[in-house]
Amino acid sequence: MHRYLFVLWRPVQLLPVLFGISVLVFAMMRAIPGDPARMLLGVRSTPEAIARIRAQFGLDEPLWLQYVYFVRNLMHGEMGKSIIYRVDTLKLVDARLPPTVLLVAGSVLLAVMIALPLATGAARHRGRVLDHLIRLVSTIGLGLPAFWLAIMVILLFSVSLGWFPVSGYGSDWLERLHHLFLPCLTVALALSAVLTRNLRASLLTELQSDYVTAARARGASENRIFWRHVMPNSLIPTINLLAVNIGWLIGGSVVIETVFAIPGLGQLLVKAIVSRDYMVVQGVVLVFALATVAVNLLADLLTVALDPRVKP
Repeated sequence: MHRYLFVLWRPVQLLPVLFGISVLVFAMMRAIPGDPARMLLGVRSTPEAIARIRAQFGLDEPLWLQYVYFVRNLMHGEMGKSIIYRVDTLKLVDARLPPTVLLVAGSVLLAVMIALPLATGAARHRGRVLDHLIRLVSTIGLGLPAFWLAIMVILLFSVSLGWFPVSGYGSDWLERLHHLFLPCLTVALALSAVLTRNLRASLLTELQSDYVTAARARGASENRIFWRHVMPNSLIPTINLLAVNIGWLIGGSVVIETVFAIPGLGQLLVKAIVSRDYMVVQGVVLVFALATVAVNLLADLLTVALDPRVKP
């Protein structure tokens, strides 16, 4: 059990990371040209109205004081008030969170379902036609941009075949799953290419290990050796790679949600950046950062559980 004590210390170690992210996002948003008060009121706004809006949201205060207010709100469980939507940022983020969570979870599930059989087939048929074909497909998948792949998927499955809707989120769970399949498939195709290549390499390395030779000498079957010993050991580096790519996937949801018109955090972030809605941008980015940290912590737990030799 002492191997899992790092869970108690890891959040403390991550506090400087979150602090640095908050400072960076705060500074970058203030560096973007444009006045959120002027964008909110439009071209016919008066100086008095602009000054009133800036005072209402604390935009007339010094930058260091604005950041102090931002951190103080976070310590009280608040993220400030949206300039554009005129509601609490936390409520706005909470309402947009489920579509993004479903998109990320569905994409990871599909990517694993695609990568696992492909990597297994390539490793167990090394040097044969199947191996070369899978490596070719995964290499091509690494170079496909997410927005282009999304457009191709829409043209094929929505426009040509009519199997799935072009965009939207649906009103009930069945409709949401139907609407989210194509976005999840788009992300999964790109993510599975990375996972397939990594898992194949790990499987080939483990197949050449001494314990595999010893197991064969004892008369163990190839299937038992592969699934009982080789596969669990090969999953360890793939799990860590998946955790890193989930962080990329969370950030990449901005593109996918925009293309498929999914009302998630990614689409909210794009609109907030365009309208200079500082509080919303800071809130969404912090949620993304916390999610990435949580995923990496979960990956550490799985790594320790699968391999007793690992000491985080």
